Amino acid sequence: METLREAIKDKKRVVVKIGSSSLQHPETGDLDYNKMEVLVRELCNIRNSGKDVVLVSSGAISVGKKSVHLENDKSGKVSVKQACAAIGQAKLMMIYQKFFAEYNQVTAQVLMTKDTITNTVNRVNAHNTFSELLELGVIPVVNENDTISTYEIKFGDNDTLSAIVAALIDADLLILLSDIDGLYTDNPRNNPDAKFIEVVEELNDDIMHMGKKETGSNVGTGGMNTKLQAAKIATSAGCDMIIANSSDIHILHRIMDGRNFGTLFKANRDEDFYLADYIMDMKEDA
Repeated sequence: METLREAIKDKKRVVVKIGSSSLQHPETGDLDYNKMEVLVRELCNIRNSGKDVVLVSSGAISVGKKSVHLENDKSGKVSVKQACAAIGQAKLMMIYQKFFAEYNQVTAQVLMTKDTITNTVNRVNAHNTFSELLELGVIPVVNENDTISTYEIKFGDNDTLSAIVAALIDADLLILLSDIDGLYTDNPRNNPDAKFIEVVEELNDDIMHMGKKETGSNVGTGGMNTKLQAAKIATSAGCDMIIANSSDIHILHRIMDGRNFGTLFKANRDEDFYLADYIMDMKEDA
């Protein structure tokens, strides 16, 4: 276990995902600028240590709804969500740009849909763009392109998207910042006897069964089930994955120092794993 954690120090390409609920004040739904600034500082510090860094950030729709006072909208209209995504994504990137600039770090926006991966030309172009950005020392900020996404081409949640990005760019570590400490044998909010799992050596059926379709937040879309699906993608692509609590964003440098935080899913590269086929299967199962 200690050796696995120590090996985190030597990771060269890191993807960090943060969800909507982790970026907002729970009382108001407004952005938590303190947490965003700490997040950016942590990412810049990882970059300054010589590692490639990619951020997958949720929040566009909720920020957009808040901006135009539609946070209580229950219509479910796709056009409303898409319009709010357009508003919110611009605002979110403006704030990220400001914070990254304070640390003299260049960032870039990358918006993706399933077609980015399933279309061979798009996938190669996306891979080349990420490669060039990372070569230039840029920290890409990635989100789903909710403004144009329809049900058929949506990833559905950014846990899945972050794992796909990790696989696409050959990352060796994916960190999912969530509202829970990691993987438990049962939902710790409902079952006080639930046991915390520090390391998952292999994603067997028993582990996958723990991913009940629920989330502790009414803001985000991904519960433990989506995180385990993300782990399946990442580990099959040869990438370690960690689920950790976002309540204190400083946990990022503690993880990168090899300290024991969150649940570590050990990479188990599957030579038969092919990202585009996996996404196509997701498309058919939707």
